[in-house]
Amino acid sequence: MGENASFWESLIYAHPTCTTWKQEAEGSIYHLASILFVVGFMGGSGFFGLLYVFSLLGLGFLCSSVWAWLDVCAADIFSWNFILFAICFVQFVYVTYQVRSVAFDREFQELYSALFQPLGISLTVYRKIVLCCDAEVITLEKEHCYAMQGKTPIDKLSLLVSGRIRVTVDGEFLHYIFPLQFLDSPEWDSLRPTEEGIFQVTLTAETDCRYVAWRRKKLYLLFAKHRFISRLFSILIGSDIAEKLYALNDRVHVGQGFRYDIRLPNFYHVALPETPPVQLSHHHLQRGSPRRQPAGVTNCSSFLSP
Repeated sequence: MGENASFWESLIYAHPTCTTWKQEAEGSIYHLASILFVVGFMGGSGFFGLLYVFSLLGLGFLCSSVWAWLDVCAADIFSWNFILFAICFVQFVYVTYQVRSVAFDREFQELYSALFQPLGISLTVYRKIVLCCDAEVITLEKEHCYAMQGKTPIDKLSLLVSGRIRVTVDGEFLHYIFPLQFLDSPEWDSLRPTEEGIFQVTLTAETDCRYVAWRRKKLYLLFAKHRFISRLFSILIGSDIAEKLYALNDRVHVGQGFRYDIRLPNFYHVALPETPPVQLSHHHLQRGSPRRQPAGVTNCSSFLSP
């Protein structure tokens, strides 16, 4: 204990305390370095925030090195500040390389700005999502089918970038799919990772369309590695299914002037007189998604009986 006490005493009392302070201020280079440090530590997060921080801190350490070389004439102060300047410079170059490596094509950049950036998704996470679809945007010509009822297997998840898709069952129109909506979110949500299935609807391009497609197995591997991306897609798919449900809601009618609300399976709502009824058979809506039959449809008429 005595040796430890003497060690700490030597650290504290080895140097005399300041009895008089220098009257003159340090040179302008020292104050410039201090200003750069203050402004540099106000940087944000992300790639551009790191570029901001490392650039200003590097300039601050460079000014401190010049100040130590010219004014203080202290080799140790100069050496430490110059080493820190070199570290900031290397970090700046590395972050700049990363920014260049996550550059995307125009369509992927627009997709990021419209869908992923408002959710706070970083470019590094978005890059993993883009690489999972091989950074490819697929073209679907007008009147060509993306999927055919009862024939096309459910083996991917696709997001429409441009154009418009028409969804039909047995030739009867259900709803449209617009840009930034998934083409097959109900089918994706209806199957477990180990299950297989086929489309129960037909998806036809009404205009020339462009879409991004993620292969099912490859996307599940990405989900297994990055839980954050899995939760992100779960939210996006759930929101997309909800939009399709609302689109179907105004089209589902039953006879005698009553309209069936798919959000409330046990109730009818009186339709407006000018709204023509559209009859849809039960297989137009299937359980668990806007393309599956909701539970309790066959028993709803009992609520109207006297």
